[in-house]
Amino acid sequence: MISRRHFLQAAMATSALYGASGFGNWARLAAQQQLTQDDLIGGGGSGNVTLVHITDIHAQTQPLYFREPEFNLGVGEMTGLPPHIVGADFRAMYGIEQGSAMDYALTYDDFVSLANAYGRMGGVDRIATVVNAIKADRPEALVLDGGDTWHGSLPALRTEGMDMVQIMNALGVDAMTSHWEFTLGSARVNELIENHVNPAFLGANIFDAEWDEPVFDDYRMYERGGTNIAVIGQAFPYLPIANPSWMFPEYSFGLRRERIAEVVQQVRAQGAEVVVLLSHNGFDVDRKFAEDIPGIDVILTGHTHDALPEPVQVGNTFLIASGSHGKFVSRIDLDVRDGAMQGIEHRLIPIFSDVITPDPEMAALVAETRAPFEAEMSEVIGQAGSLLYRRGNFNGTWDDVICNALISQRDAQIALSPGFRWGATVVPGQNITREDIFNATAMSYPAAYRSEMTGEFLKLIMEDVADNIFNPDPYYQQGGDMVRVGGMGYRIDPAAEAGNRVTNMTLLETGEPITPDQTYVVAGWASVNEGTEGPPIWDVVENHIRELGTVNIEPNNSVDVVAG
Repeated sequence: MISRRHFLQAAMATSALYGASGFGNWARLAAQQQLTQDDLIGGGGSGNVTLVHITDIHAQTQPLYFREPEFNLGVGEMTGLPPHIVGADFRAMYGIEQGSAMDYALTYDDFVSLANAYGRMGGVDRIATVVNAIKADRPEALVLDGGDTWHGSLPALRTEGMDMVQIMNALGVDAMTSHWEFTLGSARVNELIENHVNPAFLGANIFDAEWDEPVFDDYRMYERGGTNIAVIGQAFPYLPIANPSWMFPEYSFGLRRERIAEVVQQVRAQGAEVVVLLSHNGFDVDRKFAEDIPGIDVILTGHTHDALPEPVQVGNTFLIASGSHGKFVSRIDLDVRDGAMQGIEHRLIPIFSDVITPDPEMAALVAETRAPFEAEMSEVIGQAGSLLYRRGNFNGTWDDVICNALISQRDAQIALSPGFRWGATVVPGQNITREDIFNATAMSYPAAYRSEMTGEFLKLIMEDVADNIFNPDPYYQQGGDMVRVGGMGYRIDPAAEAGNRVTNMTLLETGEPITPDQTYVVAGWASVNEGTEGPPIWDVVENHIRELGTVNIEPNNSVDVVAG
């Protein structure tokens, strides 16, 4: 029942641009002539119910560059399955021509040349144009936000999420779920929900830690197109592990599969003809949810930032992955008849910023929210001599810059930086502004600590994170990507047993092995421990970049990944 028609229309519209890399402004002009707003958004949809999905925007309101991962490893039964394919394998699976606009949007190869050709992506004012066009065709379309919305930029940090609340209200979001929102602290989250947030704030897996009772709405029922639709919210289940639990001590989270299954049956009993799980579990967890929980028609998945041009079908459930940072909007049209979903049509809409016209009202609102911080954000700190990106299972070049800054500014031998997926890319030749630095560091627990750790403890940290990432059971994958390391090399076998994945740990400064009983000076940031002391990471990185002037990052060969 899945139609590739709309995706293939976008792909064919850009196929003539093969080889456009390196043609600079001429190629960009050609790209703009080939790609039109109408082509990207498409015409009317089929069926009688339309869902619009955005997720993991991370407070990025502006058009940006964002390089997709070179490493996205699947383990166990997930090996070689979407989204764990990249580059040429990804293009082959989805029929994408190398060098095309969709290649640029969805893979990492030749990113700099293609970025010069096709320009930035995203921008909330462009997203508003797309949403408005969909609603013009289908006025009753449901707009659903998968979370990680109120976090990730300087304005969001300074306003404690208020800028993004205003923007999502104006966009007409009907319901949302959450993850990083809770790092604003439970008091702030509740204050925003009670007084400012228009969308339904859903989290069937969020319970009161003392009374073990639900806190927020489990679901919301909607009547659209003559159809009863239940939208169930699933917040990130491992918040107290991945983020500081002291910021939201009154709440407990967890997968709560049995609870979700109960809610699915509950809404079915109330007459729901379509059940949608608005999830921040991550793709592999949601794939297993689809296997384990009957009765879910569509899972709108988030957290792992995957962008897939087609749904993944698991039994009678369809998983939709809509990317991150505002690069894509998913339109899902459902054919619902005789009390059940009979068909689905999906369109992953790439938000090419030079092609889609900004919505003037949203552009004005975004400018208003940014105005108090514009001078601070726009200050140039240095220049990028290399491509600075973050996304991937192991170190990205932005992570290398952060690790180098921690070592140099905090006088450390080894640096540890969390495996965050969020943060815009900076292309070579681009000025590095304070906004760019905050896009990779803005958070509510930014202290850059300096401490001493034994080799044994470092090994324990590395193995613990590796098991969070590469445990073959998705239900035990509790983190982001692998911790980024500076000043130390290591070998990792993702398929090995827990406790035996990380070997050959080496102090790069001397070339000597890391020994269990020796003590090393380690700097890091984003500790989940309350009371961590140190300067904010953005100041550490800014000072480092100012000293360098131009940031040139050599290829990082310090992580030896054993091929699966």
